[in-house]
Amino acid sequence: MELSPKQVVTELDKYIIGQDEAKKAVAIALRNRYRRSMLSDKEREEITPKNIIMKGPTGVGKTEIARRLAKLVKAPFIKVEATKFTEVGYVGRDVESMIRDLAEVAVRLVKEEKLAEVEVKSRAAAEKKIIEALVLSRRKQSSETPESVLKSQIEEELKAGKLDNHILEIEVADEPKPMEIMPGTGAEINIGEIFGSFMPRKRKKRKLTVKEALRILTLEESEKHIDADAINSEGLRRAEQQGVIFIDEIDKIASRGAHGGPDVSREGVQRDILPIVEGCTVMTKYGAMKTDYILFIASGAFHVSAISDLIPEFQGRFPVHVELGSLTAEDFIKILTQTENAITRQYAAMLGVDNIALSFDDEAIAMIAEIAVNENNAKEDIGARRLHAVMEKLLEDLSFNASGDHPLVKIKIDKKYVSEHLSDSIKQNDIKKYIL
Repeated sequence: MELSPKQVVTELDKYIIGQDEAKKAVAIALRNRYRRSMLSDKEREEITPKNIIMKGPTGVGKTEIARRLAKLVKAPFIKVEATKFTEVGYVGRDVESMIRDLAEVAVRLVKEEKLAEVEVKSRAAAEKKIIEALVLSRRKQSSETPESVLKSQIEEELKAGKLDNHILEIEVADEPKPMEIMPGTGAEINIGEIFGSFMPRKRKKRKLTVKEALRILTLEESEKHIDADAINSEGLRRAEQQGVIFIDEIDKIASRGAHGGPDVSREGVQRDILPIVEGCTVMTKYGAMKTDYILFIASGAFHVSAISDLIPEFQGRFPVHVELGSLTAEDFIKILTQTENAITRQYAAMLGVDNIALSFDDEAIAMIAEIAVNENNAKEDIGARRLHAVMEKLLEDLSFNASGDHPLVKIKIDKKYVSEHLSDSIKQNDIKKYIL
């Protein structure tokens, strides 16, 4: 059973604080996909995704919402920046490249799934090859030990990971790299594939660690058990039906009217993106791909321009508009403590590698959040990214001096520690209160 919109929002709440309106919009878009898939072919063809524009300052969760959404349903997902594209006739990336990139991601996703299905069988075959190579190597050094005993010993050592860093010379497939016919187009030619049907596959000897040899040989064995054509076909289908493309910096290609200078190719880029969003067929190296049912999520800060500055046809293809607000001190506290990937947990885990048991008390967390909000108000509002800047400054001395060659040290970050290490930021924020 597919996730309901409420369940999707609950999952997103684990990683993104606030922004309920945006979460609700993407949850509905996701559920509508499932609803569409349950209809008859005739009804399904008439229903297209309702694309979304997210408006809000940087660092408030726009990209993270889209990325987590795609990860949640294992959908092919790519993020592109509108500013990277240029109008047809100019040098730069053409808009169709985003579709080719999505196809690439989708095929890779399907291939990873298929490889995982045959991994156990393939790993056993790879281990057998490595054991045979190690037995041969050890027999040259000592011929007294019976082969069966030697094989048993090596098998135990391999399973226990004792041989991971042992260097081994082994034959692996020599894969020729594909060459791009025209840079930027995605069109590639693989000489090995062209002549592979009537020429034996080349192999070469390489010196590798047992761990790396096991990975390469497992992959080689797995490749024998999967159908490349079926993977490409399923990848294209999944990209067409389940793909999500997140177009960032959409406000940078909006016409600014009286606000700025000449809008070189801005409107042109919008017009080039339009057929992709409306629905067309793009040639990829895996075959023709329709864009009619891809979900497009656009986002931008829209500080200078507005959504209404986009050309009417473009606005029409993004009917759902949601606004994300700036983060408050309460939001920062939740980001620091409640999310699954909380920054405080990340720093504690990293410093734990160097025998530092790091912890934060509630007063310190509240103070860090307040400093981050004040910094955003005084400087540029960069949302939750400000927390990374504040935390790096706060833990700079600790990160520099920790080395791991000392016994476990317990360090608790309290209000006093924050005051001492972020005194410059606190003073600057205090002075700004008196500047009119």
